[in-house]
Amino acid sequence: MGQTPDQTEGTQGGQTDMSEEQIVSLMELLFFAYRDFTAGPDAILAEIGFGRAHHRIIHFIGRNPGLRVSGLLTILGITKQSLGRVLRELIDEGYVYQQEGARDRRQRLLFLTARGKALHARLSAPQIARVMRAIEEAGPQAAAAFPRVLFGMVDTAQRPLVEKLTRRRTHDG
Repeated sequence: MGQTPDQTEGTQGGQTDMSEEQIVSLMELLFFAYRDFTAGPDAILAEIGFGRAHHRIIHFIGRNPGLRVSGLLTILGITKQSLGRVLRELIDEGYVYQQEGARDRRQRLLFLTARGKALHARLSAPQIARVMRAIEEAGPQAAAAFPRVLFGMVDTAQRPLVEKLTRRRTHDG
């Protein structure tokens, strides 16, 4: 069975001393961490009849006010049709609004309303607290290592976009 470049990346040349079993255990930890990382926001979203797709859209618009619809499609890696339904709900419920681009009136720029900003903050709060606690518990080296590990899991072709969006340095020094 063939492997994609991302499947073999980082494991050649003895870059890790971990066994496959240890890697699988890390994968399991990632599943559990993701389950708990999303639990707080999922409960909040359920109260208003929204799901994780709504959360992702609110998050990226909140972090990137004026984001174009095309940019949101690229970030989420979904089709226009998939985005359309969820975005329409967020607009209709008063969480998001659209504005024409100043230079190109065909552009649809997305912004959170005051209601959307409040929901964004409410959804982010338990996740921020969880990540902060985890880094504090893991020790001082975790603050540097954790972002590198997560970034290393991103597909190579997507790294420039992710680096730009997360406004982070990918190299030490």
